[in-house]
Amino acid sequence: MTVATQGCLADQIRRHLFYSQAKSPTLASEHDYYMALSLAVRDRLLQNWVDTAEAYTNAGVRTAAYLSAEYLLGPHLDNNLVNLGMRREAEEACAALGLDLGALIRCEPEPGLGNGGLGRLAACFQESLASLELPAIGYGIRYEFGIFRQSINHQGQQESTDAWLSQGNPWEVIRPEWCYPVQIGSQTVLGIAHDTPITGYGVRTANTLRLWSAMAPEAFDFASFNAGDYTRAVLAKVQSETLSKVLYPNDEFEQGKRLRLSQQIFFVSCSLQDMLRILKKQGLPVSEFHRKFAVQLNDTHPAIAVAELMRLLIDQEGLDWDQAWAITTASLSYTNHTLLPEALETWGVELFEQLLPRQLQIIYEINARFLRMVRLRYPGQPEVLSKVSLIEEGSKRRVRMAHLAVVGCHHTNGVAELHSQLLRDQVLADFARLWPERFTNVTNGVTPRRWLAVANPFLSQLLDDSIGSDWRRDLNQLERLEPLLSDGGFLERWQQMRGQAKQRLAEHIHQELGVLVDHTSLFDVQVKRIHEYKRQHLAALEVVQRYLRLRAGEDLPPRTVIFGGKAAPGYAMAKLIIRLIVGIAEMVNMDPAMGGRLRVVFLPNFSVSLGQLTYPAVDLSEQISTAGKEASGTGNMKMALNGAVTIGTLDGANVEIREKVGDNNFYLFGHTAEQVHELKAKGYHPWPWLEQNGNLREALALIASGHFSEGDRSLFQPLLNNLTQTDPFLVMADAADYSRAQNAVDAGWRNPDDWARASITNTMRCGYFSSDRSIQDYAERIWNLRPLSINTATSG
Repeated sequence: MTVATQGCLADQIRRHLFYSQAKSPTLASEHDYYMALSLAVRDRLLQNWVDTAEAYTNAGVRTAAYLSAEYLLGPHLDNNLVNLGMRREAEEACAALGLDLGALIRCEPEPGLGNGGLGRLAACFQESLASLELPAIGYGIRYEFGIFRQSINHQGQQESTDAWLSQGNPWEVIRPEWCYPVQIGSQTVLGIAHDTPITGYGVRTANTLRLWSAMAPEAFDFASFNAGDYTRAVLAKVQSETLSKVLYPNDEFEQGKRLRLSQQIFFVSCSLQDMLRILKKQGLPVSEFHRKFAVQLNDTHPAIAVAELMRLLIDQEGLDWDQAWAITTASLSYTNHTLLPEALETWGVELFEQLLPRQLQIIYEINARFLRMVRLRYPGQPEVLSKVSLIEEGSKRRVRMAHLAVVGCHHTNGVAELHSQLLRDQVLADFARLWPERFTNVTNGVTPRRWLAVANPFLSQLLDDSIGSDWRRDLNQLERLEPLLSDGGFLERWQQMRGQAKQRLAEHIHQELGVLVDHTSLFDVQVKRIHEYKRQHLAALEVVQRYLRLRAGEDLPPRTVIFGGKAAPGYAMAKLIIRLIVGIAEMVNMDPAMGGRLRVVFLPNFSVSLGQLTYPAVDLSEQISTAGKEASGTGNMKMALNGAVTIGTLDGANVEIREKVGDNNFYLFGHTAEQVHELKAKGYHPWPWLEQNGNLREALALIASGHFSEGDRSLFQPLLNNLTQTDPFLVMADAADYSRAQNAVDAGWRNPDDWARASITNTMRCGYFSSDRSIQDYAERIWNLRPLSINTATSG
């Protein structure tokens, strides 16, 4: 009998309730049963997990090591039930115990390990790696607290502590034996491994996500205690553990900058030291590091790996510079996730010298050698040296982390075709001219298990009934829907399925926010991180114009406009945009003149769980960033996969989505990236565009009057000044064309059958946007990685 078949699931739940939770059924809470069920499911995982690690060790396989500062995993239970093929068994076990499986699933807190698309992509990639049976290990930080919990009131966004670990985490296993020292300035910090199994769908592979928690080498100073200084006795422990306390500290202040850079070296050094341990455990020499590990840097947060791997190889392993550099550049590859100059991380040389003096010495040497090579390529062109140097000169010299990553990695990839092109042509153009062979593209993707099988049971069942269940492993199977586009019965079932998903979200909105929305109205949704370049304010201005048109008696189809997303605590303009949306929602939803034809909702504390409720219900996916600013986007993929039609600019992965689904099934508007560049080069000013747009002027005037701010005319003035005086993200220039596209949306919505066919086509053509395809691209083109099937051992 294997571990996975020892008794029925109901018995295992009872056993964990007693032996793990120390509760009787009489005293057990719903959360106790959630913990018991989760531990029972983890038991089923353990054999696969142990066998996977053993198989990798015995075979000495090449392994992808994914370094990411965040993983927006979402709750594990439901996803593990689907991937293990246990969901029906869990429903039956819960029924036998008088429990509601759905209620237990809702007990699980969101792991506070990520924030936005970067972290969610990392989570999708980990699941796809396991599903494709590719040897991999993910590395990051075990943050005790998430970025923050967001609540929304009359003042807009409010932040509070996200204590996601307060009731324990049944999925992790602590590995105190895998503990590594990291020197940060004068302080030594220890990193302790916390492992979580990441199971693949329909396979026996269970890879590891290894997250590092910080602790002090000496947790208690007896000398200080005996001297009566009780605070100093625990000071080292408090200072050390701060490193893994919170995701993304506010780096507006110097202490926040110090902490963030410290976090980066902490998790990177622990991870590289762990790889060296694994290498030696498998009897391989250090010279084989690059053959054993393909190390992927997820954005610039782990870019310090270039210098840290060099330090470990030279100072700890005794290699000479040339050997170490050859291994480092052959091991590391880098994914760039941004085109915004301000998002390309740089660190002050002074701060670097205080915290990481040895790594800074190594960076100086890397830079000196690199610039000698550049001088040979571009003699007499000092301006090229200045542009590519790893050190930005000026009154305050800074280390350019993206430059360090490009120089120290064998590949740099963008995450959508347009993004990769702009990296080569603009942001990293000088490097691309030096090493064109190092630059490539891997378009992002999303896992169909989490974002369809788990998130959308209504669509999943319809797909299973119509084309079978193989789409879970091969999303290209969705193409088999094409013959059904002309099937009236299927069209009707599709519309019913869409209505179920929308009804579910409408009930959630009513229950949580007290707002009644018409689930038959068009659900117009923009849920993502709040940022000026993503242009939530463009959508908000369109809502105000729609509000005015309805008040003027115009006949427009009913629409529910839904926003969601967090603004960084120190990002005043993003928080003001949230406040504007909240103010619009308050006035619109209470205005009897709307007659239910317009509702505005802001979903607080947007998360993976809330995304699973939202994405299946979207009719119109708002992907309206300024062209050339969004690297890729994955929310656009999740919505289209679930049947949403996109309104968007030619930005990020929108370009490829439109190519796949067809021009007729995508509402395009706005200036292209090239046109944006030209407008900026000519000296863009918003006034000429505003003068031609009377509806927009009226909307801005209504906001300025205090209509959406309880009479306060000054509240939104900074936002209005930003839009009318500088407009850095061309909201005014794109507003008229955006309104034109929204009018086309209204016309399209009035024909339900045509809209349903467009919805089906979006789902049908989204096979390319599977994270399985993305990972196959990485494995074949960058990592040189091969799958290894796991045969689970049996015991008598």
